[in-house]
Amino acid sequence: MPLDYESLLATSVEDEPVSYADRDAMLYALGVGFLSSPGDTKELPYVFESPALKTVPTFASVLPPGDFLAGSGWNAARVLLAGLRLDLYRPLPAAAALLVSRRVVAVHDKGSEQGAMIVIQAEVRLAKDDTALFTLDSTVIARGDGGTGGPRDPLPEQHTLPVRDPDLSYTSATRPDQALLFRLSGGRKALHADPEAAREAGFPRPLLHGRCTYGIACRAILNTICDYDHTLVTGFDARFSAPVYPGDILTTDMWQDRNIVSFRCSVMARNSIVLSNGKCTLAA
Repeated sequence: MPLDYESLLATSVEDEPVSYADRDAMLYALGVGFLSSPGDTKELPYVFESPALKTVPTFASVLPPGDFLAGSGWNAARVLLAGLRLDLYRPLPAAAALLVSRRVVAVHDKGSEQGAMIVIQAEVRLAKDDTALFTLDSTVIARGDGGTGGPRDPLPEQHTLPVRDPDLSYTSATRPDQALLFRLSGGRKALHADPEAAREAGFPRPLLHGRCTYGIACRAILNTICDYDHTLVTGFDARFSAPVYPGDILTTDMWQDRNIVSFRCSVMARNSIVLSNGKCTLAA
């Protein structure tokens, strides 16, 4: 059924308490492929707390709770993530108590057949001193709920990739059980685990989470450009353009222009670009 445009834009929540422990940061790192090659000592600090745990910048993408629009009336089984835009104001602590404020900032009605694109913004602060930590814009497609009747609010502009061959490429093999591991960091939708639920949503088998592909791309950039210095990443934006399935081999192509790394991810076996318009901002 169509969503109510005015009600969507009025949806917000202030200072929702959220906390995470170092275990959650390590589980996320494992879920996006860190230390999948045993003996990689530069990745060990992301999954081992001694002497000090490093945090993957894109861990921020799973920290806001996932039920923000649960009461909107949309068909949650047909909602897909279309894009993420992350601004990090400081590196994520190994563990923290947070305050999360969220609101709907844009609704783009694509019609009753194609659904509605909704942009949800989360502003996250440290509870102990009210320090701003990050802002995350999530664009979702409610495929079964178009025809809101409201105006087509402008969506965030997409980053344009350079028109030249990539400067660097990095290959990441995903595990057949990677979606089952990643869902422990958030994203418990059945289509990531249950074959029947995936078929009902229009996919031949369970999908890998878009947020997992997002984290895999971050790992590629940390490996090839940042020498695993997580403090260099201050922004990470991407659009999800095609499904990824557990077991796929992802190739991350990268272009570096000063402190901007443009990137995309492809599954070469299907000749499919699965993540596009990527923009990683590095500390100047």
